[in-house]
Amino acid sequence: MHDPKWCLFFDFHTMPANPDVGKGFDFEAIADWFVEAGVDYVVFPARCNLGTAYYDTEIGIRHPALKYDLLGELTRACHRRGIALSAYINVGLSHEEGLRNRDWLVLPQSGETYGKDRLNHFFRQMCYNTGYGDHVTAMACECIEKCDVDGLFLDCMATAPCIGYECMRKMKAEGVDWQDTEQLHAFNYRKVVGMAQRICEAAKKVKSDLLLFCNGVGFEAQADFGTYLEFECLPTGGWGYEMLPVGARYLRTLGKPVLNMTARFHRSWGDFGGIRTEAGLEYDIVKGIANGLRTTIGDHFHPRGDLNRAVVDLDTRLYKRLQKLEPWIDGARPVVDAAVPMLMPYPGYKHRTPGRAAEYGRQFNAIKAATRVLCELKHQFDIPSLAAPWDQYELLVLPDFVFLDGEARARVRAHLDRGGAVLSTGWSGLDRKRQGFVFPEWGLEYEGDDPFDPAYLQARPGMLPGLPDMPITLYDRGIAVSTNDGAEVLAEIAAPYYNRHWDGEHGFVYLPPDKPTGRPAVTLNGRVAHVSHPLFTTYYNYAPIPVRQVLEHLLDRLLPRPLLRAPNAPSFARLTVTAQPGRRMVHILAYVPEQRGAGTNMIEEPIALHDLEVRLRLDGTPPGRVVLAPSEEELPFRIEAGYAVVTVPETVGHALLVFEQ
Repeated sequence: MHDPKWCLFFDFHTMPANPDVGKGFDFEAIADWFVEAGVDYVVFPARCNLGTAYYDTEIGIRHPALKYDLLGELTRACHRRGIALSAYINVGLSHEEGLRNRDWLVLPQSGETYGKDRLNHFFRQMCYNTGYGDHVTAMACECIEKCDVDGLFLDCMATAPCIGYECMRKMKAEGVDWQDTEQLHAFNYRKVVGMAQRICEAAKKVKSDLLLFCNGVGFEAQADFGTYLEFECLPTGGWGYEMLPVGARYLRTLGKPVLNMTARFHRSWGDFGGIRTEAGLEYDIVKGIANGLRTTIGDHFHPRGDLNRAVVDLDTRLYKRLQKLEPWIDGARPVVDAAVPMLMPYPGYKHRTPGRAAEYGRQFNAIKAATRVLCELKHQFDIPSLAAPWDQYELLVLPDFVFLDGEARARVRAHLDRGGAVLSTGWSGLDRKRQGFVFPEWGLEYEGDDPFDPAYLQARPGMLPGLPDMPITLYDRGIAVSTNDGAEVLAEIAAPYYNRHWDGEHGFVYLPPDKPTGRPAVTLNGRVAHVSHPLFTTYYNYAPIPVRQVLEHLLDRLLPRPLLRAPNAPSFARLTVTAQPGRRMVHILAYVPEQRGAGTNMIEEPIALHDLEVRLRLDGTPPGRVVLAPSEEELPFRIEAGYAVVTVPETVGHALLVFEQ
């Protein structure tokens, strides 16, 4: 079975009380729509999170209003047209089955089997160590046998820790201290991963070539049993527009096909009457494509089977337009020269205890900010974890909280030995116990946390050109450092008159800078640059442009010949480089998520860019011609200082620039 490329994902969560389930499905019309839209892969539920099934199950509970094998009929209609279909099973939630089998439910530490908010999907959760584990495994195999589906999408697998009888017996047998939060959560995560592996292995015995993905299990944890990956990211549904750039750059390093799961909903799953703008949904799709991901669009079928014509038309229009780019995106791989290592991989299922969750959140927010800064500056980079190699990158960016021990320490050592460059900020580069910088290449001594709140950054004359000639506020506290011989100080710390505090009479909130301290703030030691304060966290929290200017200068020093330059591109434009044999491509994206009202980010229309200059580094043979895809309109270009230079007359939303050898 080929890797999925143009896909649709359907929720079909229906209340047991609904009287009309399945009564109006026209399977031929539905499958014809898939053909018209060029869809090659569909996900549709075998059993939803309400716990009712949509096929002729002998194991589970078929929806009481359903009188026929809905999933089987849809699968057969798709197969007649050469379209693959995976069965969705919500593993972590099955409300009707949990209602009827209370002993199958998670008993959390609170002792309340039902959560307080009964309208929250997760108020009941299923425990895999009960008889439910056998039940759901058998059901997965049954739907493969009965409906001949091509895969399984297993959802909501990350359930809460359980102290019920079965889990307690297992923990005691394994010597797990269930009262130790770290041990309890580690046991629970092993349970989650084990359930996913168990279902997948059983399913493969029924049909060996299934597409398998487990949502709610860490992406790396399913390396041996999952066959592809999906990155769930609904930007207006809670994920935001900062998530896909991070997730894409991480997942594409793991060596499996990846689908970018967006959706048509204005809010989140189940928003039956919500629909995205065409420009907003297009942005999600092309942003994924530009970063090496293929696409699936999420939707929710009406219980009767009514076709939502507005959604049908939107999906079809977008897919037919973007499928014209297939020759230039099929098999295309991102080209990069930098990396932002992520030592606690997204989505952090292994780090759910309060202390670990806070650490994960700090690291992830810094990575999101680093991603945004590098995107705004048009750098090409991955976000690899320890599951992927780091040896192909010229520059490593270590944002704020990258402590070096174990494997991470060894990899940075090897990177430095190869002559690679490092940009670190805040506590990055220290050992985990915060005793000092791990490597002499930093040229720094750690002197503890910075005593000033706030501190100010004062550039030394001529050292940070373009930075405003004034002390720059460092909004988040950092560390105090001193230099060893040889480290160049580009900026120093200026102290405030007093720290932010209350003295019993006054709240000290007016805190102007007093004078420079001579203590380093920004240093450069050969191929290693360091900033004493967590600039990426500050950019995440407040987005001060001078902070980005400091980082831009350091990036220019460490990576003087980046893969791509776009000197007149606005900060909101996103440019990425991909490659196929014999050519490289530059995706240009011009859209602006605008905050409206109480915090909704909206893309209503694409932005037009004019006369955008693009400079692509020559890594070998110069291009024979440069064209726009899919029109193949040729553009004049020149070779200058080792770059192919071309001006794109107009970009409206998205343009694909092709450099052919």
